[in-house]
Amino acid sequence: MRKLIITEKANAARRISTILSDGKSQSTTSGGVTVISFESGGDEYNVVSLRGHIIELDYPKEYNDWSSTSPVELVYAPQIKTVRVKSILNMIRELAAQSHEIIIATDYDREGELIGMETVREIGADMSIVRRAKFSALTKGEVEAAFANLADPDKNLADAAEARQIVDLSWGAVLTRLISLSSGQVGKNFMSVGRVQSPTLKLLVDRHEEIENFVPVPFWNIVGKFGMLAFKGEHEANPFWDKDEAEAVLSVVSDATEGTVTEYEVSMKEEYRPAPFDTTQMQVEANKIGIPPTVAMKLAEDLYTGGYISYPRTENTEYPKSLSLRSVLDKLKDTEFKGEVEEILSQEKIVPSKGKRRTTDHPPIYPTAGASSDKMKGDKWKLYELIVRRFLATVGPNAEAEITKCTIEVEGEKFFSEGYVLKKQGWKKYYKKYLKSSDSRLPTMKVGDTVDIRSMSVTESETKPPYRYNQGSLIQEMDRLQLGTKSTRHDIIGKLFSRNYVQGNYMIPTPSGIALTKSLEKHGGGITEPDMTAKLEADMLKITDGESTLDSVVRESQDMLYEVARKIDEESDEIGQEIKSALHSQQHIGVCPTCGNNMTVKRSKNGNFIGCDGYPDCTRAYPMPRGALVQTMDTTCEVCGLPQLRIIRKGNPPSVQCIDPKCTSNTERNDLGACPTCENGRIRIMFSKAGRRFAGCSTWPACTQTYPLRPRGSITSTGRACTICKAPMISMGNMEECISPDCPGRKKSGRAKKTEKKAPESE
Repeated sequence: MRKLIITEKANAARRISTILSDGKSQSTTSGGVTVISFESGGDEYNVVSLRGHIIELDYPKEYNDWSSTSPVELVYAPQIKTVRVKSILNMIRELAAQSHEIIIATDYDREGELIGMETVREIGADMSIVRRAKFSALTKGEVEAAFANLADPDKNLADAAEARQIVDLSWGAVLTRLISLSSGQVGKNFMSVGRVQSPTLKLLVDRHEEIENFVPVPFWNIVGKFGMLAFKGEHEANPFWDKDEAEAVLSVVSDATEGTVTEYEVSMKEEYRPAPFDTTQMQVEANKIGIPPTVAMKLAEDLYTGGYISYPRTENTEYPKSLSLRSVLDKLKDTEFKGEVEEILSQEKIVPSKGKRRTTDHPPIYPTAGASSDKMKGDKWKLYELIVRRFLATVGPNAEAEITKCTIEVEGEKFFSEGYVLKKQGWKKYYKKYLKSSDSRLPTMKVGDTVDIRSMSVTESETKPPYRYNQGSLIQEMDRLQLGTKSTRHDIIGKLFSRNYVQGNYMIPTPSGIALTKSLEKHGGGITEPDMTAKLEADMLKITDGESTLDSVVRESQDMLYEVARKIDEESDEIGQEIKSALHSQQHIGVCPTCGNNMTVKRSKNGNFIGCDGYPDCTRAYPMPRGALVQTMDTTCEVCGLPQLRIIRKGNPPSVQCIDPKCTSNTERNDLGACPTCENGRIRIMFSKAGRRFAGCSTWPACTQTYPLRPRGSITSTGRACTICKAPMISMGNMEECISPDCPGRKKSGRAKKTEKKAPESE
């Protein structure tokens, strides 16, 4: 019996073939298409891999001319499928004609089901011989079980994916054309708009406005330090919103020398294990260790097809009862996690944690094979280790902490203090490298004891604006609001960056991103709100469950889009002016002092730069600051008259600087002292392409002297040279040190020298 297996990716094809053939498969390549062949159980198998979607959905060619077709006409326009890689499809068609059974072995989710189904439909296969292999991990056990228990393809699942494809193409094409044509941004500079993208961008714009409009409110806290340990006690009324009230209380307690313990309670707190990883939480945790969601998903896909982890696209947070947790642990015995694994296996009973979501398509993400940091490098290892340690945390015991609560009375005023000591590490032992916590001990006391007062002070603070989203927290919020799916959210965020709607690690919206959002809020009939998108997501789930159909969901979506498109089209002139104005402010830097033309951001193959619009008659140009978020300003440099920019770099306060890096206003601020290597050079703060700061000689490349700098905090010159190595002495806050990490004096002291803060002399 001849059988044809269709996989989604080449790695999966190789792994499935190796498992089913016990490593005895062979490959042939014809016309750029690889076919893996083997025999098993008396049957002949051919395996061909696709390259994701080899069949694309688009509009017919007559709709490609933006100027001749009204975007509103696209709403109900037909969509057609075209074959992107004909060589693969022709090979599948040829092999299918000789096969008695066709097995779809693509990823088992909506997208994978559609990829497989549209392929067999395109070749006109006899659907009665088409079967489906369902697996959640590319392990020997899972793959063999899947092929021993083949199922029928899930038409509803494929229809749900196709509905999303049709809806997303309609919304994206119609709205993008409407906004781009209105604002005059066509060609490579088109304004991208999307069903999920736009409400996601609105989240960032709303948060940005919250922060920009935030007015801090001052408050005061009274804090006492008690006993030999100098543990802190917070006044019961903290925070005080009236300074006079705070100072009145301080005046009562400031002269006291001891307080009385009026309450003292020690209790044990069980700290429960985290839930197993679903896609969203895996991306969130990966982002915390420096792996952005888009990169995390690519690496997770590689780990999955390599057989190291289970399927990474899942919403499940509860391990199925059929999953043998001990077997998973056994596979990790011969790795660097051996000691921890054996410790968990020694438990009499292994009962895993579970989260609030339970689905039946795929289990949570867990390791399926052992690996080592010697062979698996970089971010791939970091992600694999994160997944392993999360799994270990979910099957380890709960942690236990001792919580101490204490009330100390001073002159009738109460101060509260709380201690925390981890008594049983439990799951935290396996996951501690991703946790931030430390013990805070209180001495053993009893009610009625007196404690010495070390100090009493009042501190002034002010309320803080809400945090900006990072990629991890934004994905969490998208998940909560049902914006996009576990498989698409990271791509949506990528589009916001690629279209220059947001910049920086904290995703600060650009003027064009803000203007686009404001215009869509005003003219877009609710498309920036998550409700419309969430409803469409729910409708697609109904298709999966057989409660709705592809045609009905698509028609409802088109009707919604038509009303939105009509409104935007009627108000296109106003939208265009709003966006054009924002784009001008984003690209306009200032006026050229040489010829009076505008200086704007230009693009080149080597990156963006600032150039004069009077080119080629005027050749004045300057580089854009490296590795920084750049914001335009209306001010000019007092030294040279050129425009200024606001520069934001991670770990450093925002600064305003002249666009000319050689202007003395910049060179003097970044100057740290004379170069000890050459006669004429000055050591200055510089930045790499990636935005990392370092110190280097101003005469480079004649002198190559450089020094590493701490990534965070302000650095200034002390005006002195090191007495030992002659390198500049630098100041960071209240600390002084030699800039050279190789300085014998710095190595000997092992730490920076604290500088004394002196009161300014009176005039």
